[in-house]
Amino acid sequence: MKRFLLPALLVATLATAQKNIEPTPEDITLAKELRTKYSKDDVALLSSKESVGFDTSKDKVTVNYTVQEKLMNIGPRADIRKYEFYDSQSTIETFSLKYRNDRTAPFTVKDELYADEDLFYNDARVKYASIDFPVQGYTYNYELSKKYDDVKYFTTLYFQDDYPNVKKEIVVTVPEWLDLEIREFNFAGSDIKKTVAKDASGKNTVYTYVLENATARSHEHNTPGPSYLYPHLVFVAHSYTKSGQKKTLFNNTSDLYAWYHSLVSSIEENPAVLKDKVKELTSKATTDDQKIKNIYYWVQDNIRYIAFEDGIAGFKPESAANVFTKRYGDCKGMANLICRMLREAGYDARLTWIGTKHIAYDYTLPALCVDNHMICTLVKDSKKYYLDGTEKFNSFGEYAGRIQGKEVMIEDGEKYIIEKVPVALPSANIETFSSAFKIEGEQLVGKISGTKKGESRAEFLYGYNHIKNDKKENALQRYLTGDNKNFSISNIVTSDLSDRDKTLTLAYDALLKNRVSSFDNEMYVDLDFDEEFSGLDFKERKTDYEFDYRHEYVSDITVDIPAGYKVTRLPAALKADTPQYSFNVSYEQKGNTIYYKKHFIVKSEVIKKADFKQWNETIGKLKAIYNDQITLTK
Repeated sequence: MKRFLLPALLVATLATAQKNIEPTPEDITLAKELRTKYSKDDVALLSSKESVGFDTSKDKVTVNYTVQEKLMNIGPRADIRKYEFYDSQSTIETFSLKYRNDRTAPFTVKDELYADEDLFYNDARVKYASIDFPVQGYTYNYELSKKYDDVKYFTTLYFQDDYPNVKKEIVVTVPEWLDLEIREFNFAGSDIKKTVAKDASGKNTVYTYVLENATARSHEHNTPGPSYLYPHLVFVAHSYTKSGQKKTLFNNTSDLYAWYHSLVSSIEENPAVLKDKVKELTSKATTDDQKIKNIYYWVQDNIRYIAFEDGIAGFKPESAANVFTKRYGDCKGMANLICRMLREAGYDARLTWIGTKHIAYDYTLPALCVDNHMICTLVKDSKKYYLDGTEKFNSFGEYAGRIQGKEVMIEDGEKYIIEKVPVALPSANIETFSSAFKIEGEQLVGKISGTKKGESRAEFLYGYNHIKNDKKENALQRYLTGDNKNFSISNIVTSDLSDRDKTLTLAYDALLKNRVSSFDNEMYVDLDFDEEFSGLDFKERKTDYEFDYRHEYVSDITVDIPAGYKVTRLPAALKADTPQYSFNVSYEQKGNTIYYKKHFIVKSEVIKKADFKQWNETIGKLKAIYNDQITLTK
C-alpha cells in the first residue's frame, strides 16, 4: 500500500496549491465590478507602488527604482506582456511574477534588443514576459527592481499605466545630501494626493503621491505625446554633497548645455575624409544656396538613418568621418556630418538640440527628457536655417511638422542660443486637385490633375521612394484611387518624384464606376469620390487628436450636364470656420456645367477634446453632403 502513498500525496498537494492560486468569490466579484467600470480593459492593477531612492557611487548619484504591482484579470481571460526597458546606463536586478500565494509563476522572461517600427535600428534592450490569465479574477504579483548608474538618466515617472489602476502610489525618498527638484506636470483635475514628511532618521525627505481609480493610458492613434496628456513627475538633480564637497549636476539650462557641449567637444574628427566629397558637391555650383543644397541633399540621400539610443550614445554624436565612411548614422551623427561638411565648404553651421512636438517641455527644464533629436543650424545672412538629415524629402528652408514651433538649443562656443523653429502656414502644405468629368452611362469619365507642396509633397515622396521599383506603378495607382475598386486610372504623368524643391504635379485619366443611376426621367449623380475627413468622427475618442501637420486642401470637380437634362437638385453647402479648421463645400451650376468645390484648412495641428462636439457636428454635416446626390431631370 505504501507505493500508492506518494502519488496520492502529490495529487493532494497539487490540488491544494491550485486552490491557493485560484480566484476567490471576492476576487470574482471585484473583477466584475472593475469590468463594469473599465469595460474596454481586460486587466486592471489593484495596486501599484513605485519607490525611488538614491545613493552615491564613485562620482555619480545612482537611483534605486522598484515596482510592486498586483494585476487582476477583469475580463473572461486575458493575455498580456509585461515589460521593462533598460540600456547601458541601467540594470534590471529583479523581474518576477508570482501567484497570489507568493509562489513564482513559471513564465519565461526574455531579454532582447528593442525593435521600434519607427527606427531602422535601436540598441536599447527590453526584458519581458508573456502572461496569461485563465479566468476572471485571476491575479499575479509583479516585482521589479532597477538601478540607474547616473541620476541624470532618471527623468520621469507617470501615474497612468498600460492598465487602469485602483490605487497608484509613488514614493520618492530624497536624502539630505541631494538637491533634487520634483516638477509636477498635468496635475490639474487629476485628484493626486501629495504628502511630504521626514523619515524616521530625520535626514531624508519622503514625497508620497497617491492617485486612485486612474484610467489606462490611451492606445488611440494620432494622440499628442504623453507629456501633454497625463500627470507625471520630472526629476531634476541640481547638485549633491559628498565628503563635504558640493558637486553641481543640472542646476540650470547652462549646466545642461555644458554637458551636451562637453560630449560634442570630445568627438575626434578627421576633416580630411570629407574634403574631396565637399569639393565635388560644391565645385560646379554657382550660388551659396546651391552649394548648401548639394551638401544637405547628399546627406539626406546617401546616409541611412539608424538609431543608437544606448546610454551615452543616445546623446553623443558619432564622428562625421565615421558616418560618412559607413554611410549610416542616427540623427546626431547625420546632423554632425551636415555641419562638418558645411563648415568644410566655408559656412557657419552649428549642432542643435531639439525636442520634437511629442515632447511638451522647453529649455527652462534642465533635464535630458527636454529633447530627443539633433539637427544642424546654418547661420547665413543673419538668418537661421534648420537642416534635419532624417527628413529625407524636406527641402532647404522647409521644416517638418514635428519640429515646427519647437525650441532649439544652438551651440555657440561655450554659450548657447535658444530660438524657435518657424511655423509654416497651412498654405505651405497645400494640396490641390482639379477634376473634369463627363457622364457615360453609369460612369464618370474624365481627367484629374493635382499638386502637392511642403509636407504633403515630402510625405508623398517619402512613401513613394521607399517602395521597391517593381511595385511603384501599382502602389501609385492604389494611392491615387484610395484602393477603390470602382475607381481606375491610366496614363499617369508626374513631375520628378525625387525633386524636393519643386511643386509635385500629377495628372491622369480617370474612370469612376457606379456613380450614375437613372430612373424614369431622372438621373442621379454621385460626384464625390474622396470623402476627405469623413473617417475622423471623434464620438468615441478619449484623447485629443493630432494631425501630422497643418495643411490646406482644395478640390474643384466639374461635370458636364448631358443634353436634354436640367438640374433639379444640388446637395447643400457647408461653411464652418473655427480657430482650428475651416471647411467650405459648395455646388453651383454655370451654364451646362456643375461645379463642386471643396476647400479645407487645418489651422491647428491638435483638435482638443473640448472641441470634439463642434468637430463632430461639422463632420456630420459633411457626411450628409457626401451621401447626397445631384438630381438631373429630362
